[in-house]
Amino acid sequence: MTEDLRNKTCTPCRGGIPPLAPEQAEFFRTEVPDWRLEDDAQRIERKFGFHNFREALTFVQAIGELAEAEGHHPDICFGWGHATVSLQTKKIRGLHENDFIVASKIDRIFSDAASG
Repeated sequence: MTEDLRNKTCTPCRGGIPPLAPEQAEFFRTEVPDWRLEDDAQRIERKFGFHNFREALTFVQAIGELAEAEGHHPDICFGWGHATVSLQTKKIRGLHENDFIVASKIDRIFSDAASG
């Protein structure tokens, strides 16, 4: 990674700025390669797998804590053995660097859970 996104903090987005262009979104997406660009590069999404409901719930709770700390909140759908996380900066109806910062931190949470 160029400047490790995991070490960055989300900056408040007040709207009024354009979302990332598809090319810019793809550049950032290469930093979080397990995430997919969706809706014409207006959001990113990743699916995660778990051994049971408790692991998925614990993961979702950790994402909730991260979201509150960063002030940037994903959409999450989860159930027994799975979670799907979707990120978009709603104020600009598209992607911002913040989405990729949070995605990289979610990847770290998942990696830490898988190794621990």
